[in-house]
Amino acid sequence: MSNFPEDLEACEERLSRPNAELVEAMRRLPGDVMVLGVGGKMGPTLARMARRASDAAGAPRRVIGVSRFSNPETRTQLERHGVETIAADLLDEAAVESLPDAANVISMSGFKFGASAAAAYTWAINCLVPTHVCRRFRDSRIVAFSTGNVYGPVDVATGGSVESDPLRPVGEYAMAAVGRERMYEYFSQSQSTPTAILRLNYATELRYGVLVDLARHVFEQRAIDLSTAWVNVLWQTDANRMALRALEHTAAPARVLNVAGPEAASRARSRRTIRQAVQAPGRVSPAKSRQSLC
Repeated sequence: MSNFPEDLEACEERLSRPNAELVEAMRRLPGDVMVLGVGGKMGPTLARMARRASDAAGAPRRVIGVSRFSNPETRTQLERHGVETIAADLLDEAAVESLPDAANVISMSGFKFGASAAAAYTWAINCLVPTHVCRRFRDSRIVAFSTGNVYGPVDVATGGSVESDPLRPVGEYAMAAVGRERMYEYFSQSQSTPTAILRLNYATELRYGVLVDLARHVFEQRAIDLSTAWVNVLWQTDANRMALRALEHTAAPARVLNVAGPEAASRARSRRTIRQAVQAPGRVSPAKSRQSLC
């Protein structure tokens, strides 16, 4: 690929690059932006995009990232790109109460990986943290990340779930994610806090995501489970842009928005494409595929 990022900095520059529509949205948007849980996989490039879009729009605002920052390098890099940082544990109500005011809050906190082995912690992160956030920022606009896992698998022929579909969560994480949504919905109703809940399926970039997992399996010649044969994926740059633009689309009661690619990706087709790219033989489980979309 002639335009393939040559190094990590080039990759993150692309993931944090705002488009013209976002720059205009940030020009219209009043107030500072705070990103809670900024230390995760999407947070650093989202916060950096908010900074870049605000600067391009000539909007003099603070962009603040909040996290425990278990990786100090993440904090250093954010500050190098003009994002203010605050170290705080969002499970600590006093710490959340001490955060500065911000008219626009993006809450990215959540716990997914290892959820079944740490069920209590999963529910605390996904349900208790939103309570702290909503009470502290009752007068702000809140964009809260959720997941498309709350729908459960559907037949690929349907084209995927829409926001009005009933929720059928499968597993500890998906059930806790429904709980997270209910907390934001409750406080949006009871406090009239403008809120948008983003059901994301699935952000991907060159270091993580469904496509990276498939590529590793092909390269290492490991079997690929096709029991769920289709998946929604979305380039992380687009997910970041959509999340920031959602600040203009909050409402009370809370509004739910699906954030996903326009079409489903076939794992088998992706496997073949990746196999050709890396010139590795790859192997597939012989089990018959169930045609479902996650």
